[in-house]
Amino acid sequence: MATALSLSPLFRQSVGFDRFNDLFDALAEQEPRNNFPPYDIVKTGENNYQIVMAIAGYREQDLTISVEKDTLKVAATQAAQDDESRQYIHRGIARRNFERSFRLADHMQVEKADLANGVLTIELYREVPEAQQRRTIAVNQSVN
Repeated sequence: MATALSLSPLFRQSVGFDRFNDLFDALAEQEPRNNFPPYDIVKTGENNYQIVMAIAGYREQDLTISVEKDTLKVAATQAAQDDESRQYIHRGIARRNFERSFRLADHMQVEKADLANGVLTIELYREVPEAQQRRTIAVNQSVN
């Protein structure tokens, strides 16, 4: 019986590059992955990316966004907001702390972050140094 191997989980936590060794190591971790909060990674241009996270119920002051080496971390902590005067029939809106990490490719820069209508959008840009950019080499013909 053959089983299909899906590589899509490998690409969920990287932005702007494919480093298989690091991703295979992350996949091999035995610790279960938390899927909160849900997010999308969008390529908006040749060197532009967005990370879009659904974080309804969180305020700007609840969020911490940081970059260390090649890792972007988005974390949120909420103070206890239990209102004793309310009696909940159903509580479906998450009110928990979270931390989500994304590996960034070389030369990726975080441009800005916006929070609107419960959606956090983080703009990323790949700024490749001129010395490492693609260049065209002219071929000289010798005339005899």
